[in-house]
Amino acid sequence: MRIIHGLCFGCTLLFASVLTGCQSGQKNNDSQPVQQPNIVIIYADDMGYGDLNCQNPDSKIPTPNLDKLASEGMRFTDAHSSSGICSPSRFALLTGMYHWRRQHGIVNSFGKPFFNESDITMPAVLSRNGYTTACIGKWHLGWNWEFKSEPSGEVMQWDRLTKFYGPEDIDWSKPITGGPLDRGFDYYFGDGTINFPPYAWIENDRIVEVPTEVMDINNIGFETKEGQWEFRPGPKVKDWNPYNVLPTLMNKAVEWINQQEKEKPFFLYFALPSPHAPIIPNDEFDGKSDAGAYGDFIVQTDWVAGQVLKALKDRGFEDNTIVIFSADNGTEAYAWERAETYAHFSMGNFRGLKRDVWEGGHRVPLLIKWPGKIKPGAVSDEVMSQIDIMATLAEITDVELPENAAPDSYNFLPVLTGEDYRSPIREVTIHNTYAGKWGIRKGDWLYINDKTGGHRELPESFKKLTAYTDFETEGILFNMKEDPEQRVNLYEDYPEKVKELERLITLSKEQGYLVKDN
Repeated sequence: MRIIHGLCFGCTLLFASVLTGCQSGQKNNDSQPVQQPNIVIIYADDMGYGDLNCQNPDSKIPTPNLDKLASEGMRFTDAHSSSGICSPSRFALLTGMYHWRRQHGIVNSFGKPFFNESDITMPAVLSRNGYTTACIGKWHLGWNWEFKSEPSGEVMQWDRLTKFYGPEDIDWSKPITGGPLDRGFDYYFGDGTINFPPYAWIENDRIVEVPTEVMDINNIGFETKEGQWEFRPGPKVKDWNPYNVLPTLMNKAVEWINQQEKEKPFFLYFALPSPHAPIIPNDEFDGKSDAGAYGDFIVQTDWVAGQVLKALKDRGFEDNTIVIFSADNGTEAYAWERAETYAHFSMGNFRGLKRDVWEGGHRVPLLIKWPGKIKPGAVSDEVMSQIDIMATLAEITDVELPENAAPDSYNFLPVLTGEDYRSPIREVTIHNTYAGKWGIRKGDWLYINDKTGGHRELPESFKKLTAYTDFETEGILFNMKEDPEQRVNLYEDYPEKVKELERLITLSKEQGYLVKDN
């Protein structure tokens, strides 16, 4: 059993019909153990809430495969990533722990692992309980690289001199420790991070082909279709083509699924590099949306997800596989111009973008399909965090989490299956990207300890388009039920609510956990 420690608030009992039994340890009428469900998480990169067609009535981007996934499972309207940026959200997803208990920033080029060695991960727990586990795609959580020397390269980037490792500075002959294989995955294939070196394929803990050249950030050798490359300098293999990354990862994911056997459950974490910049849809997707190249990249992202779903169906896994689709944070700043040019709002009706504590920085798509257990077409308005996926999957698979595992993770199984539960399940949710700015959601109330939830100024043209106004109070307070667009600041109207939420931010940070086994 899991209880809330230090956070005692009133709850409301919700009554719903139970769809079906779902304890994985249950037996059928012949007293045979029920097969554990397979688990596939498809994790998009920088995809906004409004980029999913079925939850944006004014969308200019078709997403038929993801819309179908939503129609076959449950769509969460109030789901959140832990952070407004990449590495921290991925860490939180895989550990059931807020990122800020470790760090706030991303892992930079050739950076150390985000994890402490004591951190317990979702794949490690599943692996110890009989699952075959794989991570395919973007890792961006660090490795322990073996360096021969200090960075030998220098280049001007973003108006500053940047030092970088060249091919000769790294010992490519050594296994690369600290990565996916040391976090519970049996198999890894990917390029690490599409816009970070090394620009090379990594399989398990080895470089597939040794990089011999340096990525010239001023001459990539190809053109983007929207925005900038945003590449960091560093080693690359000869003839590295970024346009091949997404198709290669898709093929590898399908190949891995086809290698699995029905007798043993599997967990696949398929971390897409899209629609993150560089915005590089393959040519066959050009013009498939009415939102420019980014829209076309979303169409390709949707198609890639569809190919994974098709592989599950073709192999006969569909009926016993939990499929989860979400994204690591909101959409990038290119979305402002996209809204003005194409009238497509990647953030939906929410304020803010990637990095922001505003809602659009971390409210993301979340779809969960589990045939026979989740009612098709179900929609939940419960506030849920990606952190909660770990405790929920542990409950589904009847796995006992070790002590100190998933300290911030709540079990959402009753929501998925339509059982009776007390709402809200998640008593409070912390929103944070960088160290100085914090938000907290409790019920309908959301408080940010600053006069803005943004980490950059809105363009005046976008502000005019949306009629957003700035605030000047020390903090800002919103009723998210009545004002999900965060337009009406109630900070001065409810001083006691502000004090309560300030106290809960402090308490949540100090106690080291939100949920603890009892």
